[in-house]
Amino acid sequence: MTSSSASSVSSALAPYGWDEAWAAEFAPYDTEGLLPGRVIRVDRGQCDVVTADGILRADTAFVTPHDPLRVVCTGDWVAVEPGGNPRYVRAYLPRRTAFVRSTSSKRSEGQILAANVDHAIVAVSLALELDLGRIERFLALAWESGAQPVVVLSKADLVPDAVTLSHLVQDVETSAPGVPVVPVSSIDGDGLDVLAAIVAGGTSVLLGQSGAGKSTLANALLGEDVMTVQATRDADGKGRHTTTTRNLLALPGGGVLIDTPGLRGVGLWDAGTGVGQVFSEIAELAERCRFHDCAHEAEPGCAVLAAIETGELPERRLDSYRKLLRENQRIVAKTDARLRAEIRKDWKRKGAIGRAAMEAKRGAHRRS
Repeated sequence: MTSSSASSVSSALAPYGWDEAWAAEFAPYDTEGLLPGRVIRVDRGQCDVVTADGILRADTAFVTPHDPLRVVCTGDWVAVEPGGNPRYVRAYLPRRTAFVRSTSSKRSEGQILAANVDHAIVAVSLALELDLGRIERFLALAWESGAQPVVVLSKADLVPDAVTLSHLVQDVETSAPGVPVVPVSSIDGDGLDVLAAIVAGGTSVLLGQSGAGKSTLANALLGEDVMTVQATRDADGKGRHTTTTRNLLALPGGGVLIDTPGLRGVGLWDAGTGVGQVFSEIAELAERCRFHDCAHEAEPGCAVLAAIETGELPERRLDSYRKLLRENQRIVAKTDARLRAEIRKDWKRKGAIGRAAMEAKRGAHRRS
């Protein structure tokens, strides 16, 4: 690539996140005469790629392996053919981050939702009662992806009382240590400047259930009605499903936004590190437990249970932590034979302990 062509590529793709590091990664494909570009939409084996030559439609057949985590997805940087009918994506560059969830299929495959994301924005509608457990689930996946999570409490105009809104923010902050929590109203503009400043620093993905107000937020950040928005249902306060594909859009104030369809299911996918990050205060308490392998159930000297007794740790947090750990362990065990064996060994050990305890009780009764 000549210096002039490299300059034109840089100026055309910089608004989409192109930088010197990506240019270095692409260098081997440049010698083959391929074009660099970023995937802005994927649809049935084809994708739209923004390049210095404009938006190109390309087939992904050459880079669609059996592993669903290695398919081309929105946010990928790719090497695409300059011509041809059909035109093909030849490769995608190594991902810096990847947002992955498990599918609802019995095979428990991972599904990649977005790649090369810096901020994972979890949109939560204040039109409904807060579901802190669901927020924690989203945050576990976000932390695991490598992105910085942000919780946006949308439709804040529906909570006009400032004290009530403050309490809701505090409830979420308690469930989201280390995560910014931003109440936003797309109607009156409150909080949009804070959110715009966050997303200006890279690529952000909008996540949440249908009706969370993601498309409205996207339009507010874009400054125009790019995403279709439907009215909220009067019966239950939920918005109708609007976005049907993942779309990558350059923001006028800087940064890139990936809007996603509403997620009905948010299954964990090998997110042990993310779960630990969401419940970091439990990990800190566990360091003070008497036993290093404390299960925080009935062991003496358990600092986690002591924190629940004093009110320092809400019992709901521990219950949610256990639930997500169990779910993640099941998912990983389905694809990790060694872990399955370890789980079976642990079950046998616990069973032996239980049987020994029962025998001890019976012996005590007989002696009495």
